[in-house]
Amino acid sequence: MELHQLETFLAVAEERSFSRAATRLHRTQPAISQVIRKLEESVGEILFDRGARDGSLTASGELLREYALRLLALRREASSAMEELKSLERGRLHLAANEYTCLYLLPVLDAFRRRFPRIDVTVHRSLASRIPEELNLRIFELGVLSFRPDAELYRCIAVYTDTLAFVVSPAHALARNKSVSITALGEETFVAHNVPSPLRKKVIEAFERHRTPLHMRIELPSIEAIKLFVAMGNGVALVPKLTVARELQTGELVAITVDELEFRRLLRLVYRRNVKLSYAATAFLQTVRSVATEAGPPFHYQVER
Repeated sequence: MELHQLETFLAVAEERSFSRAATRLHRTQPAISQVIRKLEESVGEILFDRGARDGSLTASGELLREYALRLLALRREASSAMEELKSLERGRLHLAANEYTCLYLLPVLDAFRRRFPRIDVTVHRSLASRIPEELNLRIFELGVLSFRPDAELYRCIAVYTDTLAFVVSPAHALARNKSVSITALGEETFVAHNVPSPLRKKVIEAFERHRTPLHMRIELPSIEAIKLFVAMGNGVALVPKLTVARELQTGELVAITVDELEFRRLLRLVYRRNVKLSYAATAFLQTVRSVATEAGPPFHYQVER
């Protein structure tokens, strides 16, 4: 049973005539008769009462008519939905980020939602190390990473440059300093994130290189907890500057320059190579480019080869 057969069947049923249905569909009467005959063969039932002059439907024909109307209505609905998808009147976008990189997404998502309010967005929280594999499993379309995955498997777009911030509470003895040397931090108690990362490794190596003790006496499971704990006057911390932008603006935390710890991190939007992105994902990348153009550094949009 094919949809074009059902269309012909409904035309005959509505016109109550094979000849009038043929005129309506711009086909010959024998062609219409052949379509109906094949449809009857496929369902194994006679659909029209050939003895009636008004082209009446049999009981089987009446039953099929109800389903044919529903099926063709579903086709129209599907076609309409596809057009809405193309015009971004509907759709869903799945992204992945960790606690840190999700903060980059917020201003971009704000711009995206203003432009495409009918697109549903879900940001999945994931460990950065797992995001490439989860992209490959098609759990989501786009991920945000602070490292570059396998270039043969993934496309990368550099979208944000972040720096490392050394932060203390306003009441800390170092809070009045604009800058300090790494060697002056050997007696400080550092509040650290307990998830290993390339950045943590770089910090440890920097302290070793300058022969300065690094006392990570407190380890917490989230950057949010680290910020709150340091703001309460407990130790000092090294965190991505993006994560403390609000606290630095409100004065809850103070950032001090440490030249030896001037590490930069490039955030990237990542997706699988050789894949056609959804209309929603394509529109999101267009929004990322627009935000970078309008806001300027540290936002940018650079496709990496």
